[in-house]
Parts: sequence; structure tokens; C-alpha cells
Amino acid sequence: MGFASQVVLFSLGLFAGILLFVELGRRVGIAHLAREGRGLTKGAEAAEGAVFGLLALLIAFTFFGAASRFDDRRRLVADEANAIGTAYLRLDLLPADAQPELRALFRRYLEARLVTYRNVEDRVATAARLGSDAALQRQIWLKAVSACKRVETPGPAMTLMVTSLTEMFDITDTRVAATRNHPPRVVYWLLGSLCLIAGLLVGYATSRNPDRSWLHMFVFATILSLTVYVTIEIEYPRMGLIRVDSADQALVDLRDQLR
Repeated sequence: MGFASQVVLFSLGLFAGILLFVELGRRVGIAHLAREGRGLTKGAEAAEGAVFGLLALLIAFTFFGAASRFDDRRRLVADEANAIGTAYLRLDLLPADAQPELRALFRRYLEARLVTYRNVEDRVATAARLGSDAALQRQIWLKAVSACKRVETPGPAMTLMVTSLTEMFDITDTRVAATRNHPPRVVYWLLGSLCLIAGLLVGYATSRNPDRSWLHMFVFATILSLTVYVTIEIEYPRMGLIRVDSADQALVDLRDQLR
């Protein structure tokens, strides 16, 4: 089962669980009213406020963090395209006979980078593609350094070329680190648990009403489960339905320019 299907099933399960806990809380409240006859537990508002406050804080924390990392990953793709483009332009500083082979390697490298994160769910294939990228980096580095060491290459050209190459290579490590930068899974389990507890408290608080408000129950469950779903989706933007693939257009445009 793919990641996208897992997230959808988790969100649907959370939706059903919230409805179930709302109903459970309502029945507990009705039983309490029938047994005590004095109304619901006094002072429960403080506990409810604490739970809902914690739930709001956790939702804000996870959603803001996921959105921030989503933007960072899009920015890194643009940064890599800029780094590759700058290094490619600086090939003009090298001897003319060394440029064609390096330009061909750059085009191969750019094509490889475009497919590196195409299917990150297949970790073995992704690791193999990253290894191929590293091999191409090594070839580019050796060819460029060899050309920089030639007598006819100006000294400043070597400095500019080496700086561009190191920036171009370093961004790949930064992107790998960004794909692995996620909060612990226990945070999402805690978020789901708080959603269920919140449903329990809502059902208990509304048990004094003689009739169920299905509209409020469904809206409450939908909003919470949908928020959790979107948060998880943007936290893993290369695996689900909400994707960061549109950012790769910067690399595609650069590839078209280098042809």
C-alpha cells in the first residue's frame, strides 16, 4: 500500500474515531445525568479548556512546521538550479578544448538530478540514484580541477570554478537532509489521540441536549481529520497527493537552456 493510501486511510479512521468518541462521550454524559440527577460534573470546563488548548497548540505547531519545511524544500530546488546554472556559465573561464566534455557531464548531471526524487517511496532506487549523482559529481570535479590546473587557465578562474562546484555539490547534501527532516511519528499519534479525547469531551458536554446535532458532530470530525491529513501530506511532499514536484520546473527550465 502506497503512502498516499495510508494517509487517506489514517484520516478516514480518525474521522470515524472522532465520531465514535463523540457518541461515547454523549452516552457517558447521559448515564451520569440519569445516575446523579444533578447535571454534569462541575468544574469540567477547566479540563476541557486545557485539552482543547493543547490540541490547538499541537495543531499549530505541526502545521506551521510542516508548511515551513515544505517551503524550504521548494526553495532548495530553486537554489540548486541557480547553483548548477552559475557553475555551467563559469565553464567559459576554462580552456576551450576542456569545455565540451564538461558541458556534456553537466547536462547528464542535471538529467540525473531531475529523476533523483521521482519516487522516494522506493528507498533502494533513490539511494542508487543518489550514488549515481555522487559519481557524476566526482567526474565533474576531476575534469574541472584538471582544466583549472593548466597553465593557460587564469588563477581567478580556478577560484570561481571551485567555488561554484562546491556550492553545486553541497546543495545536494542539504536537499537529502531536508527530505529526512521530520518530527517524530509519535507527534502525529499524540495529535490523533488528542483529537479523539476532544471528541469524547464534546460528546460529554453536549449530552445535556435531548437530541444529537449531527451537523456539529460531522463538522467537528471533518475539520480535525482534514487538518491532520493536510499536515501529514505537506510534511511528506514527495510521497502523497500534495506534492512539491512543481518546484522541479526550475531544473526543467535550466535543462532546456543548456541544450
